[in-house]
Amino acid sequence: WMNSGPLAGLAEIELPALQPGSSIMPGKVNPVIPEAVAMVAAQVIGNDATVTVAGQSGNFQLNVMLPVVAYNVLQSIGLLASASRILADSAIEGFAVNESRMQEALDRNPILVTALNPVIGYEKGAEIAKQAYRDGLPVREVAARETDLDEAELESLLDPAELTKGGIRD
Repeated sequence: WMNSGPLAGLAEIELPALQPGSSIMPGKVNPVIPEAVAMVAAQVIGNDATVTVAGQSGNFQLNVMLPVVAYNVLQSIGLLASASRILADSAIEGFAVNESRMQEALDRNPILVTALNPVIGYEKGAEIAKQAYRDGLPVREVAARETDLDEAELESLLDPAELTKGGIRD
């Protein structure tokens, strides 16, 4: 969970506290709205299964199951409409992104080394990734120490926004 934390787990977002947390873990925020939406999703999946079976039960243009189809489709629409509104108003609107935690996780992610491979080679990249992971250091820090690349080159090569654009870099 992105909301897990604050001292362990991902801790990438913080959800609004809508009810008291656990009696054995003071300060814990239970993700009650996302959990409720997951239950709605389970119900809608069940409704979909019912509609599927009902749809297969017709003969030619006659299907005596149309009432159960209508009931389940309309129930699903109502559940999803309510859940979407509650999720937007009570969870999404009030959650906070822990940008520093996300940046820290990104900086330490060995996947960044793949952007260096065309410049430093696979073997050197693998060494940097393993060392950064083992020592709990940012990839950029280890790459700066273990290669001849200057800070500007590393900044350019390891720019996450550029890496998500796709295509082939020059």
